[in-house]
Amino acid sequence: MSLDILSMVLVTIIAAATPLMIASLGELVAERAGVLNLGVEGMMVLGAATGFAVAVETGSTLAGAAAGAGAGLALAALFGILTVGLSANQVASGLAMTILGLGLSGLVGAAYVGLKREPAPHLNVPGLTDLPGIGRLLFGQDGFVYFAFALVAGVWWFLWRTRAGLTLRAIGDDHTATHALGLKVRKVRFLAVLFGGACAGLAGAYLSLAYTPFWAPAMTAGRGWIALALVVFASWRPLRVLAGAMLFGGATVLQLHAQAAGLGLPGQALSALPYLATILALVLLSLGRRQGGSLAPAALGRDFTPHR
Repeated sequence: MSLDILSMVLVTIIAAATPLMIASLGELVAERAGVLNLGVEGMMVLGAATGFAVAVETGSTLAGAAAGAGAGLALAALFGILTVGLSANQVASGLAMTILGLGLSGLVGAAYVGLKREPAPHLNVPGLTDLPGIGRLLFGQDGFVYFAFALVAGVWWFLWRTRAGLTLRAIGDDHTATHALGLKVRKVRFLAVLFGGACAGLAGAYLSLAYTPFWAPAMTAGRGWIALALVVFASWRPLRVLAGAMLFGGATVLQLHAQAAGLGLPGQALSALPYLATILALVLLSLGRRQGGSLAPAALGRDFTPHR
């Protein structure tokens, strides 16, 4: 395989991995704070619909991306009010957000089904983008891709190198003790949920503004659920999210090439390959940890009610 072909394959893998990186990192921060948000899929698809609608109406990809993130944030705010403010069940509330997001996305995107627009612009550095092999890989991506990699580094730095990150992780491990120390458990959790929702909405906007680029109902195709699984696969660590997203991206590209090669296998079976690969990875990871116990935040999914 020549260097140029390898570079093209890597570009394709990165494109498939980008929405997963963004959505998973947002969910990782929320879970580190102790909140399990199963509404990621709904926030992603609403972000995809809203982002595409705004981009078409304004002609601005940046405006579409901001609108997509805003749509995810708005849905996350509702989820946060229910779970953090009113101590509603996190699992039931998250599933409700997924159903609500799917319904709202159909409403928002109804007038835009079948429309297409120019994809998000790619970086073009004269003399660098045209370099053989690494040019397009390093200097020819769109802004979403560079943002996703910057987000990996930013979330890692925040969680492990800042006082605020230490506070968030402590709340996710023991909200009762941290509340007794005077830390604002509900405020931190609510902000973490908002961040996760904005990331999910932005990941959805990437699909309709850059990866496809068009809007179709339910176009996220389960990526929100994969993002949730990747957080577990990554042991709640940002750098491992990058590896997990690349694994899923590679499986996606593999099934596309397999279909193009005409292997004689049903298309539905090949389309399921990325999801099967993620399930297999999670099973192997769980078997390997059987002796070591869970690495999840200790207070994950547990409701917090302050005692006065």
